[in-house]
Amino acid sequence: MDIHELQKIVHKTRDSRRTQTLPKYSPAERDTLIKKYHPDHRESAYRPIKFGANAGELTVRELAALLEGESPVPDDLDLTPAHTVDVLVIGGGGAGCAAALHAYAQGAKVLLATKLRLGDSNTVMAQGGIQVAITNEDSPIQHFLDTLKGGHMKNDHELLKVMVEEGPSVAKWLLDLGVLFDRDSDGNLHVKKGGGSSKPRLLTCSDYTGLEIMRVLKDEVLNQKIQLLEFSAAVELLSDRGGACTGAVLRDLDNKRLVVVAAKTVILATGGIGRLHIQGFPTSNHYGATGDGLAMAYRMGAKLLQVDTFQYHPTGAAYPEQLIGALVTEGIRSEGGHLVNARGERFVNELDTRDVVSSSIIRECEEGRGIRTMTGRTGVWLDTPLLDVEQGPGTVEKHFPAMVRQYKRYGIDITKDPVLTYPTLHYQNGGVQIDVNGKSGVRNLFVAGETSGGLHGRNRLMGNSLLDLMVFGRRSGTTAAAQAKSIPQGELTLEHVKRFRADARAHGVSGGITSPMLFPAYAKKE
Repeated sequence: MDIHELQKIVHKTRDSRRTQTLPKYSPAERDTLIKKYHPDHRESAYRPIKFGANAGELTVRELAALLEGESPVPDDLDLTPAHTVDVLVIGGGGAGCAAALHAYAQGAKVLLATKLRLGDSNTVMAQGGIQVAITNEDSPIQHFLDTLKGGHMKNDHELLKVMVEEGPSVAKWLLDLGVLFDRDSDGNLHVKKGGGSSKPRLLTCSDYTGLEIMRVLKDEVLNQKIQLLEFSAAVELLSDRGGACTGAVLRDLDNKRLVVVAAKTVILATGGIGRLHIQGFPTSNHYGATGDGLAMAYRMGAKLLQVDTFQYHPTGAAYPEQLIGALVTEGIRSEGGHLVNARGERFVNELDTRDVVSSSIIRECEEGRGIRTMTGRTGVWLDTPLLDVEQGPGTVEKHFPAMVRQYKRYGIDITKDPVLTYPTLHYQNGGVQIDVNGKSGVRNLFVAGETSGGLHGRNRLMGNSLLDLMVFGRRSGTTAAAQAKSIPQGELTLEHVKRFRADARAHGVSGGITSPMLFPAYAKKE
């Protein structure tokens, strides 16, 4: 049946769905659902890491190969620095820009190096909002409890406490910089409710919150004239003979030269891992999200946390093919949009946690209640027109202008027809272990944002990523700048790389991939 004919089922069943009783899962039923259908629990996708700080721990095969990969830097590289700074920030997304701005504000000499252009990051793709407890009915304590529950009680309590408590001051900082958060008719900040949250606490900028935050941060970095190297991808960290981080080696992507940077402290803010396309999933991540920071930190001896868990956003686009993997914002479900199977039935509370909703969608498709496209993909409907039916014409256009424009490019009007969705690889729940100031277990090496681990536990709540970037970007930048004032520049060596190579040989690992890979290998050259 033509996909347009299948869409009619959604319109026909709209009235009956208003009175439909949704399943209510007990904690045991939730666990059973997740273990049966969530991609994190596909045993064949995992293997043990062979050596290093996480030796013996399970992770997906794609990440294990990356962590064990060969450094692209030769042992005999000339380590004469082209740049010498107090703080080197690697990554030009939200966490990197926040870190650079706060380090610079402390008087540090800062260099921000980024693989692509400033702002090319997952941050710009964050649509749903930033969670901050600012209303009288809410509190950081409630935000803490919601996040802990969403993370299956596996969150680092100290990191989480810092994040929720510093949310309001971060929101004020963003407002002062010029971020245009949505307001209600009285001019107060407008808040929405996100999946897994007991109170409305999402601050939004329509459906382009991350893009708006990144616009302001990027302008501020440029206005402050912070030294910037674009198209300069970090390929290796540098260490002294005691194992402390002393800088990095960058690859200038324009002329393929290796550039050495000496730095008293280094902040890794390289983002996520989606472009590894774990288990063959499409991804919402930007082109450069290939887990670079994890590979480099691991070679330095940094401990990684929860590298066996990843987040699959429930509603990635499943049609048309040109949009596969692109997010259909959770904000539509927050506003009341229904998830609907091929029978026209709702099958899950749309505002349950992301792992539960994703698992439920995968279940519907695997048990034959999904909608199949001409290319063989399956998905379930998200009833976007329902918002206009329930709240009045123009609601979708007003609240989700970016989504409306995105689909209109391909002749689809989401104000009139539902969209087909399926989970997409979205977020790296784990990462490098840090303390509350972003310090890793390697001296002088800090980590911020999605490259870090521990904060979100085994499942991140919607809107907490943007808050994570701002809180720990600020803390890592401030602390790294203060630390740089009290220490001399360390010796530049590749001793840790030599040790890593010896360890790889001892464990029979050789001839694998080069890591970081920098970009996904979509085009295979003969």
